[in-house]
Amino acid sequence: MTSLVDEISQKAHALPPEDRVKLAEELLATVYTVDDEVESAWDEEIKRRIGEIYTGTARLVPAEEVFAEARKLLK
Repeated sequence: MTSLVDEISQKAHALPPEDRVKLAEELLATVYTVDDEVESAWDEEIKRRIGEIYTGTARLVPAEEVFAEARKLLK
């Protein structure tokens, strides 16, 4: 990293967590373009999944099971 990047990184690490998140989001927004159609589709998918959780139609899997399955697949 350049000395400027090192300096900015050091200062960013000193920020409170919520400010670091905001800064990260702002920086990422300058690198990645947002596709409104994709964002809208994800918003709808999230609403659908939340609705399934509230109505009890979703099959919820405990994190321990998910991680165990992931470890098994990675072996």
